[in-house]
Amino acid sequence: MSLLELDGVKVHFPVKKGLLFDRTVGHVYAVDGVSLKVEAGQTYGLVGESGCGKTTLGRAVLRLVDITDGSVVFDGTDLAALPEEQMRRFRRRLQMVFQDPLGSLNPRQNIESILTEGMLAHGIGDDQEDRRNRIKAILERVGLPSNALSRYPHEFSGGQRQRIGIARALVLEPDVIICDEPVSALDVSIQAQVINLLEELQEQLGLTYLVIAHDLAVVRHISDVIGVMYLGSLVEEAPSDALYESPKHPYTRALMSAVPVPDPEVEDRRERILLHGDLPSPAAPPAGCRFHTRCPWAQPRCAQDRPELTDTGDGHRVACHFTAEIEAGTLAPTRPTGPEAVTATIPEQPSAPVTKAP
Repeated sequence: MSLLELDGVKVHFPVKKGLLFDRTVGHVYAVDGVSLKVEAGQTYGLVGESGCGKTTLGRAVLRLVDITDGSVVFDGTDLAALPEEQMRRFRRRLQMVFQDPLGSLNPRQNIESILTEGMLAHGIGDDQEDRRNRIKAILERVGLPSNALSRYPHEFSGGQRQRIGIARALVLEPDVIICDEPVSALDVSIQAQVINLLEELQEQLGLTYLVIAHDLAVVRHISDVIGVMYLGSLVEEAPSDALYESPKHPYTRALMSAVPVPDPEVEDRRERILLHGDLPSPAAPPAGCRFHTRCPWAQPRCAQDRPELTDTGDGHRVACHFTAEIEAGTLAPTRPTGPEAVTATIPEQPSAPVTKAP
């Protein structure tokens, strides 16, 4: 059995109107039926455009947002069905590293207070001295000096603050860490250091990661399995190397074609798949396949039937009616996929009247 298993998870936020905002007129379908499994010691990467529901899904696992429907089974227990008091006990084993390290750290507390707060909440450590020794050991493990205890978040660089965020998760000795865009706010050289640190910690402590990111290079480097989300749903899932070598869903193919290649000759020759239009609103998602409004290979069936995430037999799970035909080249694109796919017409603005100086 998987350590973490999501089955049909939905997170719908009500849209309120009225004088007292007491009337529900619709919903934002942030996450709409996601199912996935994360094995112990594995890194599962979750990618997709901004607004596709990745972060909301990560927060739903920790019950930081309410789950509308579905189950989140961790180590045999459905977290979605637990009362809040019982859920608190599981939060020690499920921790999160946030995207903005400065915004997630209390600027009025020094590092010792920040790291001690969670330990006190979960009853970790015999006394203050024991907790301080544990914190020093964790700081050393993440590459920070022990004299950092008395300093405040604003005294550190961005990379160091992210290490503090990782240390805050580690002091509770978790089994699973959800990393929400853990390096997106950092310089490229610092990104590599933090990613290498996460890999070292996983090897040393046997951690399981759910990594949420939009940087495909980062996800490929660290992940064992990758899931691709689009408008609240999982459209493709595969082992990391298999997904990059042979993406099957049209949306995944478009994402991969946007990743730059360091070889100029290969970059000039390779196919680019450019998508039509913008991401639809999650408050009014399209019927049928949610990607059909932008898909170059969309057919009439796509606007009517929502495809299920189906195992193709080679480690892939794909939600597309025409995966085999697109891969074999027997289904021609119904829309252009090159530069002509994206056209923007800027209306001519009326010129301001010219007035002569007296």
